[in-house]
Amino acid sequence: MEIKINSLRAHNFKAHRDLSVEFGDTTQITGDNGSGKSTTLELPTWTLYGTDTMGSKLDPTPTNYKYDHVLSETLLDIDGKQALLGRGIEKGKTTYYINEVPSKAGDFDEIVKSLFDKDLFLSLYNPSYFFTLHWSTQRDLLLRYVTPVSNKEVFMEMSRTSPDEKAKDIKLNPQASKLSELVKKHTLQQLGEIHKKNKNDKDTAYKRAQGRTEALVDQLQKLPAAPEDIEAAKAEDAALLEQIRALEAQTDLAGETNRKRTVLESTIQSLQRQIAQAKDNYMRVYNEAIEDHCPACKRPLDTESVDAVTANKERRKEELRNAHQKLIDERKELETKLAAIEPVDVSEQNARIRELEQQRDRTADIIAAHKSRQGMQADIDKARADEAETLASRNDSIFVLDAIKAFEAKEAELQAAKVQSLFSTLSISLFKNQKNGERKPDFVIEMDGKAYPLLSLSESVRAGLELREVLSNQSGVIAPVAVDNSESVFKIKQPSGQLILVKAVEDAPLEIKQIGGEAA
Repeated sequence: MEIKINSLRAHNFKAHRDLSVEFGDTTQITGDNGSGKSTTLELPTWTLYGTDTMGSKLDPTPTNYKYDHVLSETLLDIDGKQALLGRGIEKGKTTYYINEVPSKAGDFDEIVKSLFDKDLFLSLYNPSYFFTLHWSTQRDLLLRYVTPVSNKEVFMEMSRTSPDEKAKDIKLNPQASKLSELVKKHTLQQLGEIHKKNKNDKDTAYKRAQGRTEALVDQLQKLPAAPEDIEAAKAEDAALLEQIRALEAQTDLAGETNRKRTVLESTIQSLQRQIAQAKDNYMRVYNEAIEDHCPACKRPLDTESVDAVTANKERRKEELRNAHQKLIDERKELETKLAAIEPVDVSEQNARIRELEQQRDRTADIIAAHKSRQGMQADIDKARADEAETLASRNDSIFVLDAIKAFEAKEAELQAAKVQSLFSTLSISLFKNQKNGERKPDFVIEMDGKAYPLLSLSESVRAGLELREVLSNQSGVIAPVAVDNSESVFKIKQPSGQLILVKAVEDAPLEIKQIGGEAA
């Protein structure tokens, strides 16, 4: 993009009651101090931004004469297309014009923003403006228009083993190789955040894992000692169990026999009680007296009635006698069965079982202790595996973070060299080294070892022109440049874009004229 100032017009703008200026490729403004030279340079910046050439807010209203309104117009040529922009003050309010048509402030600002970046235009128009910006803004503005070093180039230079090694022969080192894969999914900033968090998390997790492993090892050491031959202990335990089961089979058979005798004995005892009860029932009927009168009315009974009572008694006696005899017969039958079943003594077998079980307690303790040690050892193995996995993840993050530091250091080195190659007399520093060895973004401009604030007026002008020329070349924006106090510079090479030279001439009125070639 090429920006030209075709003409300026001012009405009641500071000392300029009415001023019209035509600009050429090189325009010279001369006059005594206070004649309005610098004010003329402020017309484009106040028109566009309401500021002076240094970007500070500007009030152009006259202070030494009466005025009706203030107006500043700038006719720009942008890649062959003309735009007439105007800004004024009427009755204390700012007015705006686009191609002489009154416009709203928002519309005007949008037009200006769409044309060019403010900081870039002011830096190109007034090279001193760039140096008034904060160093971070200066840095960003310059780097904005410098093509960044590619990741591929940084990876290669990280891996370079000698200055004369050809690119095709460079094999990526482990750090570069690792990052080259990771950046396919995440940016370096994202990787830094991911692995910083993972490292911090794994630092804590690793300490916990170490503590758990130590605790488990301590618990293992407190368990009974491992048997010399666990298989022999298991075989002994199995043999004892087999003997116990064989004895239990014997006692189970004996128990069945004894349980049968117990059931018979219990049944016989129950029958004996029933027999006694049956006998009592019989004797009670047997001893009943036969009355010869009615128990209710006391009237004497006839012979037939007495015989009926006697017959009833005999019938009941017979029934009770039969029931008694049946119980006796049942008891005798069970006593015969009981006599046929011999009791079995299993006290020796039970004693042997208790003895074997005591022996088995010892082998069971050995086997249980072995299982406990096995389980504990499995827990320890898992804890150690978790510990190793945590450490590996932590170390991987440390490796990635170190790789990112190496990448950023090499990127900074390459970017700095790339930026420095754009300048012929200025030295540009983009970083400063910290005490911890890390690099921090910075921006310092020097000429012959001197920082910009220490330069003479002539040196500062030349430094500003060189820097704005780099900005113009890198951004592709060609804009006018105004050099105030140009009399302090012996020779100024025609820059890209229009050149406006301002010289102080004692006792001379304001004069603006177009000149050709280089200016002394």
